[in-house]
Amino acid sequence: MAERRDGVQVLSRAAQMLRRLAAEPDGLTSIELADRVGLPRSTAYRIVGTLCQEGLMRVLPSGKLRIGAGLMGIAAAGRRDLRHEAAPYLERLSHELDETVELVVLDGDEALFTNQFVSSRSLRVVAEVGDRFPLHCTACGKALLSELPHAEAERLVPAKLEPFTPHTNVNRGELLRELDLVRATGVAYDHQEHSLGISAVGAAIRDAAGASAAVTVVMPAARLEGNEAHVAAALLRVRDDIQRALNGD
Repeated sequence: MAERRDGVQVLSRAAQMLRRLAAEPDGLTSIELADRVGLPRSTAYRIVGTLCQEGLMRVLPSGKLRIGAGLMGIAAAGRRDLRHEAAPYLERLSHELDETVELVVLDGDEALFTNQFVSSRSLRVVAEVGDRFPLHCTACGKALLSELPHAEAERLVPAKLEPFTPHTNVNRGELLRELDLVRATGVAYDHQEHSLGISAVGAAIRDAAGASAAVTVVMPAARLEGNEAHVAAALLRVRDDIQRALNGD
């Protein structure tokens, strides 16, 4: 029984270390990682050694640790599972609003479209699965940024924001304050900020591996104007349903 408890404790510590390391894009040394998670350095060294052997961590030439390819493979599988789990809810939301609904994940410093259910209306918005979009001027991008630790979100927001339309917010300070509002409300908006004539509402979810994704409702701008509250309420209901499904509730 004691051996089982010890094994569970080691797994818990390893998970804690991996989560901490995943939040550090520049990596950490073994000593820094041990200190960040509050573990004795000797214990941290043993766990790091095992995780490196399993490909879940890797050591850079600088001596710093980064997440390994093995864990990235697990995360990629999680993305496939997320796409499968979320699909019925995305389709339901698309039918309810008769608008295009998309599932988007964070990929580097861009939003990557992984699934889409298209509106049946003649005037509709369609993107290609696999397309990539900027974070600072899209509803999905803002939702994804809002789920990150503040320091990581700020790192992904460029010092100079590219204006895609006359409606794009190019004031970095204002954008960071907008992200605080998204964190508080759970809803992000794009009012023709990326493409003229197109607006969107987005909300973030977390998959089983703890990575963030976003569900976005995209439509012609005229159809969102005045209907923000209705669209946001429907989106948040579906977001909660997806989150419960992912959590096994």
